[in-house]
Formats: sequence, C-alpha cells, structure tokens
Amino acid sequence: MAVAPPHLFFPNMPPPPTTSPPPPPLPQDELKRMAAHRAVEYVKSGMVLGLGTGSTAVHAIRRIGDLLREGELTGVVGIPTSKMTEEQATEAGIPLSDLESHPSVDLAIDGADEVDPQLNLVKGRGGSLLREKMIEGACETFVVIVDESKLVDHIGGTGLALPVEVIPFCCNFTVERLRELFPDSGCRAELRRVGEKQVPFVTDNGNYIVNLYFERDFGDLNEASDRILRIPGVVEHGMFLGMATTLIVAGKLGVTVKEKSELAG
Repeated sequence: MAVAPPHLFFPNMPPPPTTSPPPPPLPQDELKRMAAHRAVEYVKSGMVLGLGTGSTAVHAIRRIGDLLREGELTGVVGIPTSKMTEEQATEAGIPLSDLESHPSVDLAIDGADEVDPQLNLVKGRGGSLLREKMIEGACETFVVIVDESKLVDHIGGTGLALPVEVIPFCCNFTVERLRELFPDSGCRAELRRVGEKQVPFVTDNGNYIVNLYFERDFGDLNEASDRILRIPGVVEHGMFLGMATTLIVAGKLGVTVKEKSELAG
C-alpha cells in the first residue's frame, strides 16, 4: 500500500525540498584558468619570473599582463621558456629578459603533463622541456598548475609520452638505444613526427623529440634519469624530479594547494 507524504497529512508542514541536479562539470580550460590565477597570487612586484609554456601557463601570462596594465604589479621581468611563450608574453605586455641577464629567478609558473604524489613531474609534451628545465631549475620557487586529470600514482602512469630531446644526428640510433633501456617496462620509443608529411618535430633549439611510452612502472626515477642522460645524443628528458615547490590543482571541488614542505620525510 502506498503511503502519502507527511506534508499531505499536516498542511502546515512544508513539502520536502526538491533535489537539484548537480552542476555540470567545468570545462578543462576553465579549470586551467582557475589554477593559473591562483598561482599568480604568488607574484610580487619587482620579481624575476620564469614564464612557462602551454595551454595552462598561458592563462598565468595573460593574468600577469592584466595586473601590470592595471598597476597592481610593477617592475616584473619575465624569462620565457619557449618562442611561443615569448610571443604570448610580448602580447600581454610583460617585459622580457634571459638567464644571462638574470641568473637567479624568483618564481616560475608552469603546467605539467603528469604529477605524482611526491610532486615529481612529466613535462615537455609540447616540446619545450629543455628551456623549461633550465629556467625552472634556476628559480627559488616553482609553482606547478594543473587540473586534476594530470595527477598520477606514478610517473608514466597515464600511458602517454615521456619526451626526450635528442640531437638530429643519427637520431634513429638514439631512438633504439632509448627503447633498449627499459625492457621490463614494455617501453616503446618513437620519434615525434608532425604534419601530413610526418616530418620530425623540431624544438626551439633545433633538436628532435623521442616519445617514450611505458606499459608498466619503470622503477626508480633518479636511476631512470641517469640511464637516459648517459646515452650520447640525448640532450635532456621530461622528468622534473624534486623541482616543484608548490602544486596548485583545480578540480570539481575547487582549487587545492600542496606544498613540497608538507610531504612526509
């Protein structure tokens, strides 16, 4: 037998509240913008800034430019991590310099392709890993901005590329040497190619990128880093180990901040 709702028996009792459907999830680009704007709160007047590359970092660049135009920031100098970032920063009105003029960087803001629980990163799927690592390695504070899709249990956990920058000379030889490094991890190594003619992707430094794909965890990150860098022809890889000082994550529950100082041990 059906039972009538209580408010029908007691006229003075208000009907139960209707349940509203949950709000739709925010677009990924909006999450990136939220994280980037939070990161810009770390920027102070007079700072030398490392300006990252990519679809997340560009939101920080535009926000810094807005604050400079509004007079809320003054005396800021940016060091771009790519030619694309240089163009974006110039358009935003950010004065630019380089590491030779400013060898000590106060703060860098950049995105990441993967972040593990210890704030180790994979970066450089856009091809700018060498300049990113040079500039972000010279900074006092490195703020990483991501949406929650970039969080992984271990580096390589997305199954997407770990990029390695190599010189063009005998690049196929280098590709094979990289593939042979991790036989137990199901490693696949491919020269990155672009366009209809599938020509090699060329970095801002005139080098090529080899993408490494792993089916399984490849073990100790520092050991893997050393093994990659010992191969002649390798310039740099996209693992940024122990470099990030702050992680800002935008997700469906809002923006969260994790500091390296909070990690156990």
